[in-house]
Amino acid sequence: MDRSIPAELFRKSTYSQPQNCVEVADLPDGSAVRDTQNREAGHLMFALAEWAGLVASVRQGE
Repeated sequence: MDRSIPAELFRKSTYSQPQNCVEVADLPDGSAVRDTQNREAGHLMFALAEWAGLVASVRQGE
């Protein structure tokens, strides 16, 4: 399901590095992620459980 998400909902991820920047929008039903340097390409949607699993893995260094 692709939908338009207002730009002001996106924030730079705290896990971003200068060469690898992503922006995240926290939404009621999950999260949207987009490439900071290629915003016009759109975003990827992750359901709540998927996003929580990804964040947990990153925090554990996986």
